Amino acid sequence: MILRDAQLQSFMNLLSVGGKTEHSLEMGRYTIDESATAYLDGNKFFQRHASLLGSTGSEKSWTVAAILEQAAKLPSANLIVFDLHGEYRALSYARHLRIPGPEELGKTDSSLLYLPYWLLNAEEMQAMFIDRSEFSAHNQVMAFQDTVVTEKKRTLETLKKHEVLTAFTLDSPIPFSITDVIAEIDRLNKEMVPGATKDKQGPFYGQFSRLLLRLNSKISDKRYGFLFQSPSSENEYESMAVMIKRLMDYSEPTAQIKVIDFSEVPADILPVIVGLVARIIFQVQFWTDRDKRKPMAFVCDEAHLYLPKKEGKNPVEQRAIENFEKIAKEGRKYGVALLIISQRPSDVSSTILSQCNNVVALRLTNGDDQATVRKLMPESLEGLMDTLPILDIGEALVVGDAVLLPSRIRIHPPNEKPLSATIDFWNEWIKQPDSPDFAKAVENMRRQNRK
Repeated sequence: MILRDAQLQSFMNLLSVGGKTEHSLEMGRYTIDESATAYLDGNKFFQRHASLLGSTGSEKSWTVAAILEQAAKLPSANLIVFDLHGEYRALSYARHLRIPGPEELGKTDSSLLYLPYWLLNAEEMQAMFIDRSEFSAHNQVMAFQDTVVTEKKRTLETLKKHEVLTAFTLDSPIPFSITDVIAEIDRLNKEMVPGATKDKQGPFYGQFSRLLLRLNSKISDKRYGFLFQSPSSENEYESMAVMIKRLMDYSEPTAQIKVIDFSEVPADILPVIVGLVARIIFQVQFWTDRDKRKPMAFVCDEAHLYLPKKEGKNPVEQRAIENFEKIAKEGRKYGVALLIISQRPSDVSSTILSQCNNVVALRLTNGDDQATVRKLMPESLEGLMDTLPILDIGEALVVGDAVLLPSRIRIHPPNEKPLSATIDFWNEWIKQPDSPDFAKAVENMRRQNRK
């Protein structure tokens, strides 16, 4: 049976009315009948994860902002946006945090989010400091871990944290002195021990020279200052609880949406740092009393940059992927949802994408990306998938638990737009010349700050 005219309008209105509930999420209008409002089930959209996929210029950021705008109106909403390029930094209804750049080190601005090195677990620290290809890598790992455990134990003994002392592990987030760790490894690297007639080289003599070089290089590099050069107030035993409250609290004005700007983080450690933030939030959520636990969602923008397929990836990227894969598989039990956003779904971990039971697919022109989305859809929707490369800007196919029927929807533009609008090249080129201050741009590059 084919529905036409009034019949089609009646059917779409029924679909719209059926989708409108107290937990509905308004997305836009149905393409085949723009008088009918398209709603998603807000519960089902986040309960089993979702993905938002589309080529550059398809208005992914608009769609994200439209979702955030509605969520911000809910008194107990709790969404954390991983913003890789500062696109969402102008949203007035959000709490804005950013990883400090080199010029901001030492400042204690409430908008700065330092991530002290002692928050890293064993795997993340090894990914940053140990080169697995080196002959002495095994000894480097052993010495580094033993020294870190000793330093963490010393902190707990000083603070008389006896209960923690009996249960802590290498992965426990306990402040310790990285300079003391380096000093001990340096001592082992130069150690001479008594021999039969004279002193001889110790068991680890010369094996840690490259490790020490990497450690000293990292902690002195201002690009990594948010890890190794944070203010003393960020390295107190109580500072993690203060940081977690800033990240997870939703009770204050504009705290329902938290936007974390990672644009200052060096690309080589970006996966570890994003994974670190996700991991510690998930772990705190896990250890929160069940009756006090509130659901929250991670909005993972540009996910292909830190959640790529694992095959052949370096240890840094693997650590991040493993953190998010754990959340994708187990997050629903503890009230943690993922919204995966990417312009290159073919590059995103298939394990994570396969856990997303809701797919919002905007225009996709790349064959590999289209094939990836097809795998996420039921075979019965093959015909619908053929429209992926010809969808209009801001138009999406929505499939999954959150919609009554697979639908083609024209997304409502948000009231507050992210800073990702496509530049109109020709319109800009026809304007009279206005030369930028190139000297200032060069100086900004040197000091790693645009201010």
